[in-house]
Amino acid sequence: METLTVIGFAIAFFALIMASVALHELGHMVPAKLFGVRVPKYFVGFGPTIWSRTRGETEYGVKWFPLGGYVRLLGMYPPGPDGRPSRRTRLAEFADSARAAEWEEITPTDVADGRLFYQKKTWQKLVVMAGGPAMNLLIAFVLLLLVTGLYGVQRPQTTIAFVQPCIITDATRTECTAADPSSPAALAGLQVGDRVTSFNGVPVDTYAQLSALIRANLDKEARLVVDRAGATVELVPVNTVITGVADNLDPERRISAGWLGVSPEFELVRGGPGQVLSDMWTMSQQSAVALVQFPVKVWHVVVGMVTGQPRSLYDPISILGASTVAGQVVASAEVTLPEKVATFTSLLASVNLFLALFNFIPLPPLDGGHIAGAVYEWVRRTGARLFKRRPYGFFDTARLLPVAYAVGALLLLSGVALILADIVSPVQIF
Repeated sequence: METLTVIGFAIAFFALIMASVALHELGHMVPAKLFGVRVPKYFVGFGPTIWSRTRGETEYGVKWFPLGGYVRLLGMYPPGPDGRPSRRTRLAEFADSARAAEWEEITPTDVADGRLFYQKKTWQKLVVMAGGPAMNLLIAFVLLLLVTGLYGVQRPQTTIAFVQPCIITDATRTECTAADPSSPAALAGLQVGDRVTSFNGVPVDTYAQLSALIRANLDKEARLVVDRAGATVELVPVNTVITGVADNLDPERRISAGWLGVSPEFELVRGGPGQVLSDMWTMSQQSAVALVQFPVKVWHVVVGMVTGQPRSLYDPISILGASTVAGQVVASAEVTLPEKVATFTSLLASVNLFLALFNFIPLPPLDGGHIAGAVYEWVRRTGARLFKRRPYGFFDTARLLPVAYAVGALLLLSGVALILADIVSPVQIF
C-alpha cells in the first residue's frame, strides 16, 4: 500500500511539474501574441504528437515524452547579410541552413506587418523571453506564500535546545570521553532553554544573526547574555573554537569558522510576502551555487551509481527523482497530514524556482541565451549611435546554434544520467 501511495503521489507531482512547464511556455506565448509575434506552435512534451488542435494561427498540443515543452515563435533568426564573403565557413553555412528552414514558413506579409520576433524592440524581446522564467518565479512565490502564510515554516530560534558538552575531534565517535575538552558553550554555562539576547555586545534577534556572529568570531573571546526564565544572565566569557562547519549556501562543503557548541530550538512560524521573498532570495543563492557545480555533481552521481555508493541528500535529481521524493513524503507515517501538504507544496515551489533560475543561464537554447542576445544587440546599436559609427544590423542568433546544440546535448545526457540514477539508486529522505 505504501509503495502504491508513493507511486500515485509521484505521478501527481510529475503532472504538476508538467503543468508548471505548460505555464512557463504560456509565459512566453502570451506577451509574444500581445506584441504581434506569430506563434505557430505551443506544445507540452517532445517527440510524436499525442493530440493537437489548431486555434487561430496556433497549433496547441501534447507530445509523447513529457520532459519539457516549447512554444515556437516565428522569426527567431534574422535574415542573413545581403553580401556574401568569398569564403564561406561551415558555421556560416550551418546558420544559413537553419535560417532557410525557418524562413520557408515566413511569408512576405509576416515581414511587412512586423510579425517576426527579431523585428521587435529590445524591451519586447526581453519581456517575451523572460516571461517563461517569470511565470515559474510567480508560481514559486504563490506556493511558498500559501505554505508560509497558512501553515508556517520551521525556523531556528535563539532559544537553546541542546548544549554540546565537549569538543570531539575523532570523527569515528559521537559520545564524549573524559579526555575530551569541554565545549565553549558548556564552559560558558549555557543551559537548555536559555534565550540568547546578545553576543559580544551585539543584540541578537534571530538565530541566523547569532550563527553569523559565532562563525565570524573564530577563536576569539565570546561574551553572551541570555534570558533564563525571565532573568537576564551574563555568562562566563569564553573563547569560541575554529572547526569545520557546513557552508550556508553549500551544505556539502565544510568551511573553517567559529564554533560554540549549541543547537537551536525550531518553531513553526507564519509569515507574509516579505518573508517569502527573503526565503526565495536565500534559496536562489543556494540554487546558483548548485548550478555552478551541476556538471561536476552529475559526474559524481554517475560514478556513485556505477560503484554502488549511496546517494546524498544534496545530489542533483531529475524530475523523476523529485516526484519520487514528493511521493515518499506523502506516504511517510512519520509526517502529519498538514506537514505532508506543506512539504509537497514547498517541493513543487522549489522545483519552479530552480527551473526559473536554470532558464536564466545566459546560454542558448535556454531563455537566458536569447535574453543575452537581445541585450548584446541593444548594446551594439547604442554604442554605434553614441560613437556615430555605422549602425549594426540584427544580431545573427543562428550563428549560436552550435552552442545551443552543445548545451542541449549536455543537458540531455545529464537528464538521462540523473533519471537512471534516480531509478537505480534513488535519494531516500526517510
